Amino acid sequence: MPRRKVPQLICPAGSLPALKAAIDHGADAVYLGYRNDTNARNFAGLNFDHKALVDGIRYAQSRRRQVLMAINTFAQPGRAADWQRAVDGAAELGVDAVILADVGLLDYASRRYPGLRLHLSVQGSATSYEAVNFVHREFGIRRAVLPRVLTLAQVETVIRNTPVEIEVFGFGSLCVMNEGRCWLSSYATGESPNTVGACSPAKYVQWERSPGQMTTRLNGILIDCFDDDEPAGYPTLCKGRFEVQGETYYALEEPTSLNVLEILPEIARIGVAAIKVEGRQRSPTYVAQVTRTLRAALDELASDDQRFHAKPAWLAELARLSEGSQVTLGAYDRPWR
Repeated sequence: MPRRKVPQLICPAGSLPALKAAIDHGADAVYLGYRNDTNARNFAGLNFDHKALVDGIRYAQSRRRQVLMAINTFAQPGRAADWQRAVDGAAELGVDAVILADVGLLDYASRRYPGLRLHLSVQGSATSYEAVNFVHREFGIRRAVLPRVLTLAQVETVIRNTPVEIEVFGFGSLCVMNEGRCWLSSYATGESPNTVGACSPAKYVQWERSPGQMTTRLNGILIDCFDDDEPAGYPTLCKGRFEVQGETYYALEEPTSLNVLEILPEIARIGVAAIKVEGRQRSPTYVAQVTRTLRAALDELASDDQRFHAKPAWLAELARLSEGSQVTLGAYDRPWR
């Protein structure tokens, strides 16, 4: 029986050990970023300097895997040259593609490096085939990463009406804002995630322990209170518990992770080119475990798509790695639509 074509598995690399973990456990490609604010995951202690980039690209490409460079923040006034130099560096290093959101930077990259493969970042917020076709026509975009707000039927409509490859998120944290351009975090800290490269920057985070309880704050704003037996998550505003009309609950978003394992056959059927795993801020161990599980699922789907089912062991492994040990299909499955 011929193997069915399945989406590429695109995994996060927030460090060189994470990159190697992803490659060793079956990623088709990794995505990574510079250790500066051209990168929307610019956390202290993460990302790549020049030497690590050279080593990582060599490691991946020698094993016939791809490296995608995320230069996915928006160039700031008076500093466009910093973002342009980031594109120059990516091209010189020989990455397989650059992931961009800024229209000016897309123009620069497409004109200066016509042979460089360009992907539209999820932070470009393209939710329709008209938007995807626009960046394809103007800048030669080869792939677009769709925001996590579309149903599977809407994703299929985009795919049917564009020549551009479509990549979707398959596992990891969700975002209720415009994919990284968080107004809540900007309001609380005065710094936009897409300009400083981090949602809820660590310098504003406060942990306060008292007898039987841990509280978390972001720039002085109370985000949550945890009992000693509760896991205390990183304090992002969207996943805090707030009092609303006398009731305390997750008012905006519950701490839960997207997991598309059970709908992989449908994702393959509609022609999705790649599945992306969120988590460049995660550990190499996390990256290895998620990559290994999704690789096994995709390989089984490729060998026999008619009899594919999500194995309990896979579901259990990904649930264990999920926020709050909870998983969801997110916007992909909206029974009421």
